[in-house]
Order: sequence, then structure tokens, then C-alpha cells
Amino acid sequence: MIRKPTYRILFILGAFILGVLIVYLLAIAGGQTKGPLQNVLSRAEENVQEMEAQLILRNRESRRKKILASYDSMRHDIESLKHPRAILLGASDDPRAESFENIINLEDSLRLAFPVISIYSAWGSKPEEQFPATAVRTIVNMGSTPFITWEPWLEDFDAREFPGIPPPERRAKNSLTAIATGTYDRYIERWARDAKAVGAPIFLRFGHEMNDPYRYPWGPQNNKPAEYVAAWHHVRAVFDSIGARNIIWIWAPHPAYGYLDAFYPGDAYVDYIGMGVLNFGTAATWSKWWTFEELFGANYEKFTAYGKPIMITEFGSLAVGGDRGHWFADALRQIPGRYPMLKSVIFFHQPADKTITDKVVNWYIIDDPATLDSVRTQIHAWPDSLRIE
Repeated sequence: MIRKPTYRILFILGAFILGVLIVYLLAIAGGQTKGPLQNVLSRAEENVQEMEAQLILRNRESRRKKILASYDSMRHDIESLKHPRAILLGASDDPRAESFENIINLEDSLRLAFPVISIYSAWGSKPEEQFPATAVRTIVNMGSTPFITWEPWLEDFDAREFPGIPPPERRAKNSLTAIATGTYDRYIERWARDAKAVGAPIFLRFGHEMNDPYRYPWGPQNNKPAEYVAAWHHVRAVFDSIGARNIIWIWAPHPAYGYLDAFYPGDAYVDYIGMGVLNFGTAATWSKWWTFEELFGANYEKFTAYGKPIMITEFGSLAVGGDRGHWFADALRQIPGRYPMLKSVIFFHQPADKTITDKVVNWYIIDDPATLDSVRTQIHAWPDSLRIE
């Protein structure tokens, strides 16, 4: 018996062949081999290729959902996600991509499926700065849990929708007080309602690395720690007032800049402690080949002091300056035994990152067979109780 996806592909190909014959006959009848008819043929071919790709992708998504069957009950239980028995693996990929095919390709290479898929979302009035409903629902339908990094950039808000806000170039100064006092409540409320409507848990990292005075406008160069705490409390209050209680709140300071306690919103407002672990190697003048122990192990004790589960929100290494395969193997070998409070690891799998260095750097490991083998070997060596795949 022919399977349904195969039947659909055969049907499409049959229709395409018939279309080719019709166009060919019309071309002969009209005495032309190029022009409008040729364009129609080209578009038809492109459409068939796109339809085939979509069918194949849907089949792969269905297959990964079966792999994650043991995760299904956990992903609908917010308390289980706050205190998981296993280490929840995840990944982010190119934010410009229109599907999660790149992440599925990485999963296939590692012979697993990620329970968590990470995306990034900026604040603003533009359509692409609203709640990423399509991406989130796709992730949920694939059997995974969405993890959103929600970045309070304020430059793109339309002053007609938010009367009285300063010009874009002045919005960074005391931006968190503006959030805390309700200036952007219309946006926050709409976003919270859309998040609630998903009907499934969502990991949310709001205003991350708030103690870094160099990188983000919501940092201490523009805002005091108390302003950050007030903004966090206000955003959380808006979500609670709307009943968006499907959110798992991740507080993620930068471990290198200290003053953690001053920025901490409080135990009642935080579910996870997040930390980025990215080895830039020698790609920048300020970096060197940092080991996993130097990046994560050295900060583990002060992060566990909050008594919350820990998530590595961005996990990766460049290949410049050392052996990347060994770096991943060393990290993943240590995780199960040495760091019991670490409950989630999100691979930072971005092909074109220019957020810190003065040049574009590539965090992809999918094109590095030796590193893939190291990662795959170490993860599959973890105890069964710590793996969901």
C-alpha cells in the first residue's frame, strides 16, 4: 500500500509532468521556446520543489515528535519543566530562517530531538516585533517547548501608538523606569495575551545580561539595578493580571560583571537562573581559549546560591584558537556528575553572529564532523535518566 505522503508526492509530480507536456505543446504550436511560457514552466518547477520540500519537512517533524513521545507529558506540565528529572537539551538557529529545518538537520546529525527550541524576539511596533505566534505554535506542534529571549529594545516603538515617549535616540536612558511605570503596557499586555493563548508552557528570558554595561541599552550604563528589578516586577504583574501563567521566567545576568544580588528580582519572581557559556577562542582581542570550567564551573557556586535550577541559555564554542571537539567533549562529560543544578543546555547554533566581535563569527557545528562526533558521543553516554531523545 502506498503511504499518504508518497502518494501526494507522486500526485504532484504527475501533475507537473502533465503541465510540462501542455506547455511544451503550446510552445510548439506558438513557435516559441522562450518567453512567458518558459517563465510559467520555471515557476511551476519552483512550486513543485517547494511543495516537495514542505512534505519532506512535515514528515521529519512528525518523526521527531515520535522521538519526543516520552517528553509529551512533561511539556504540558509547567511544574515538571521547572524541576525536570532530565537535562533539557535545546538549540537556536538562524533567526532569519523561515522554518526549523536547520535545527532538525542538527538533530539528525546528533541522532536526537531537542525538547527545547530557542528563538529571539525584540520589542517594538513592527510586525516582526510582536509575539512570534507562528514560530511558537510550530515549536509546540513539533512536540517541543518554546524558549523566547525577549529583548526590550525601544527604538522601534511608534510614537503615535505610545504618545509622550522620547525620540528613539533618547529612549535608552532610564528605559526600564519607563517600562516599570506603564509606558509600554499596551505592548506588554498584547504580548502576554498572545502568550497565554498558546496554552502550553513557554520559557521566557526577559532583559538578559542586564548587568553588562557595554552590550545592551537596558544595561547599567542607562539604568540602575533597582530600575531593572522594578521593570521585571511590573512585567510579571502584567502577565499575572492577564492570567498568562504558562510562563517559566528565566533571569540571566552576565557572570563576568558581578553585582548579581542588586539585579535579582527575588525568589517569587524567578523560576530559572540563566547563564551564557560561549567560548570565543581567539576571535576577538579581548578573548582567549576559555575552558568550560573557566566559563561555567567557576561561576556555578554563586549561581546555585539562589536555589533555582540553572539553564545554559547559549552554549557554544568557536573553532579559532583550540580544539573545539575537545572543548565540547570536556564540557558534556562534566555536566552529568559535577553540576546537579544544571537542568537545561541550549546550543547556540548561529551561522552569522556579529553581536560582540567586529566581524561575523560562525557558531555552527553541523559542518564540523569531528565536533559533531564529540557532542554525539558524550550526550549518548549520559545516564538514561538524564536524557530525553
